[in-house]
Amino acid sequence: MKIRILQVGKNKDAYISEVSTEFIKRISPYAKVEIFEFPECATSKTVSAEVAIASEAQSILKNINDDDFVIVLYEKGKEITSIEFSKFISEKKDFGKSLCFIVGGPFGLDKSVMDRADFLLSFSKMTFTHLMIRIFLLEQIYRAFAIIHGKGYHHE
Repeated sequence: MKIRILQVGKNKDAYISEVSTEFIKRISPYAKVEIFEFPECATSKTVSAEVAIASEAQSILKNINDDDFVIVLYEKGKEITSIEFSKFISEKKDFGKSLCFIVGGPFGLDKSVMDRADFLLSFSKMTFTHLMIRIFLLEQIYRAFAIIHGKGYHHE
């Protein structure tokens, strides 16, 4: 299975890289994970947030494959349990789907990206930084595979 994470914002923190690398290593027996970072478009007196996210959207959309199942992380999306997420991953794996998770930047995502989504997923009603959500997402992907394969990582 192939999983791609398209994320607005460049990571500059060593601890984010270390944790991300560890979870990608743990996931690797089950799926290939790739992370693509796109620079945040800066706002200014002449460039509004709407113009910035529209520019970010162009980079995101040209990196989505036609056959990708696109999941946008969105605070108003559907909240699901880890067990439900594992079933979701398993279903997509069984149908040979590649998953493409999209994480927006500080101003969110353009409507064009939201319209391309097959599923809107919320990790919480709280707001997290786009870099922290990367760690949460990778951990939950690993947990999903642990559940699918009966590993002892998840306890109910």
